[in-house]
Amino acid sequence: MGLGPEGLKEKETSSGAGMRTLESMVLLLLMVVFVGYMMIWIMMPTNTFYLNWFPHILKKTDSTYFEKQGAEVLIYPFPILFIATVGCFLLHRRKKKAHENHQRVKRSFWASWKRPALVKGPLGIVSWIELSFVVMVIALLVWSISSYLHNMFATAHAAVKGEQVWETKLSIVALALGLVGNFCLSLLFFPVSRGSSILQLIGLTSEASIKYHIWLGHLVMTLFTAHGLCYIIYWANTSQIFLMFNWDNFAICNLAGEIALLAGLAMWATSFPRIRRRMFELFFYTHHLYIVFVVFYVFHVKFSYACTMLPGFYLFIIDRFLRFLQSQQRIRLVSARVLPCEAVELNFSKNPGLSYSPTSMVFVNVPSISKLQWHPFSVTSSSKLDADKLSVVIKSEGNWSQNLYQKLSSTQPIDRLQVSVEGPYGPVSNDMLRHDTIVMVSGGSGITPLISIIRELLFRANNSGTKTPQILLICAFGKSLDLTMLNLILPVSGTDLDISCLQLQIEAYVTREREPTSNSHKPFQTICFKPDPLDVPVSGILGQNSWLWLAMIISSSFVIFLVLLGILTRFYIYPNEHDYKMMYSESSRSALSMLLLCVSIATTATAGFLWNKKQSVKEMGQIQAIDASTPITTSPSACYSGGDQELESLPHRSFVESTKVYYDRRPDLKGILSDCEGSSIGVLVSGPRRMRQEVAAICSSGLVNNNLHYHSMSFSW
Repeated sequence: MGLGPEGLKEKETSSGAGMRTLESMVLLLLMVVFVGYMMIWIMMPTNTFYLNWFPHILKKTDSTYFEKQGAEVLIYPFPILFIATVGCFLLHRRKKKAHENHQRVKRSFWASWKRPALVKGPLGIVSWIELSFVVMVIALLVWSISSYLHNMFATAHAAVKGEQVWETKLSIVALALGLVGNFCLSLLFFPVSRGSSILQLIGLTSEASIKYHIWLGHLVMTLFTAHGLCYIIYWANTSQIFLMFNWDNFAICNLAGEIALLAGLAMWATSFPRIRRRMFELFFYTHHLYIVFVVFYVFHVKFSYACTMLPGFYLFIIDRFLRFLQSQQRIRLVSARVLPCEAVELNFSKNPGLSYSPTSMVFVNVPSISKLQWHPFSVTSSSKLDADKLSVVIKSEGNWSQNLYQKLSSTQPIDRLQVSVEGPYGPVSNDMLRHDTIVMVSGGSGITPLISIIRELLFRANNSGTKTPQILLICAFGKSLDLTMLNLILPVSGTDLDISCLQLQIEAYVTREREPTSNSHKPFQTICFKPDPLDVPVSGILGQNSWLWLAMIISSSFVIFLVLLGILTRFYIYPNEHDYKMMYSESSRSALSMLLLCVSIATTATAGFLWNKKQSVKEMGQIQAIDASTPITTSPSACYSGGDQELESLPHRSFVESTKVYYDRRPDLKGILSDCEGSSIGVLVSGPRRMRQEVAAICSSGLVNNNLHYHSMSFSW
């Protein structure tokens, strides 16, 4: 006997509750594993760890297959890789259920913790949650260095023969600084793993977490530089300066550490904002020295101890190799719209199975401009509204973007442009869509990431019965010519949608002009590109089930690495040590371990990528077969290839003209936000730092409107 509608609904509710309970239990398990992992770092500076815990673990894990490396692998990489693997399964479920998460924001407690705590300062805008983590990290660093110094000073009452007491203590301080720096290094690579499950699991995107990489980078290099300088001073005062050039194959290798430090200093020197902005290419190329830094760091401390930083670097290498595989593909560029405000919209062909959230980003490479440079840009399209297209808007700001604009705006337009794309990268779901009202504040090209949110809401307003939030878009431009950016809010393919379904109000402010200029209505050009058989549409690196594939790659590559490492140790290193009664070179062991690590990751990642690429080609072949059997109803002239198109001739003329434009004025953000109504108001800022700070200060004060929820983003254009 079948179940009635009420029975089915009750069954679905019960099943959903069971899955939520299971997910909560898994999250609790991951939290326990993480707390245990952090306890290791907390206890590491103490004698309890080194005299009791670690020897006991070493005794239990020591074998002819792994020797002492077994303990290091068990303590450091395994817990984090376990969290990353299980987290992939949770993210896969969240991705499948993302379309159901349209409820209002109910966690007022966490919403208050996300409010900005610091607005101005060297760290930029910092929320209460971020400030809490910063305080905890600093507390752990202070605890670690004080514990190391206390324990090591206790055994250094008398100076080493031929040394003064202060010189002995200086060497101890140098060692303590290096040990504490290792903890910061263990965190350094997590924020730059763009497709990492760890970041997504805690609600972070790669772009939003870049600032954490910057903070940690400054901290790592400060500690390691002080570590190196203290040892140089110590060697110079004790007439042991020759130790700077010592290459030890069995213990700490000083020369390798100095090479790693020099590589780190080169990256550090070019990463400061003033140098990075003025000489981005220098910063970009210099940062590839991270390979030199990591390799010689491993030679410096040997692979066993380098396992402390292996978890983050392991996930980064997987992510980086997958991105390398994706970057080797040539992407089908369908068309480009050239705007008079020196901006271009690039429209790529996309696999219909690829879905992404609003505010996602991609990295674009144009070999004819630079074969090595990859630049991040916000995605302006919606994967639901534009099923077979992915769009980005690029404003001419630097040398690379200016060259691209000149190519496309030339009097002799090109009909072919070779492009490669990495991504898209973005959140699994977007909390902004949960609010009753969304206030979007943009400055200049900061409007580009907001376009994807508007398109997403426009699709939902036309295709679902759920109520969409009210939208107030406040955009500031320097010149009236920049107002043409507003015409990109709606794609040409989506102009038949009912705009009235979306409650959208736009206020534009032109800050540098008193009235419209004569060229503010200049036409823009649409260019169609010829297809190439070698081009492919943009698709996910690992297909639609990317999180499941990533879980398989992380787990299988680590298992393969352990198997290869065990075989190497048992049948090559151990016999040599046993037969010749001598230790095997730790430098050689480290080199072989790094090689096996890379081979394991490359093998599994390549297999997963090629399998999903084959599936993507098969799916696109089926779609093309269906399209070929469908009669074409669109006129070829609809492409406007090489022609001009007046802005007012667009079908959504009323939409553009409904915009309120104010000249020679800046928006009164405090007054605008105070007038907003709604129980939950999301405020999204995408613009210059000064604008973000102003809005953050208004939201954090709570005096203007207690219902404001601040969201900031570092837009890419």
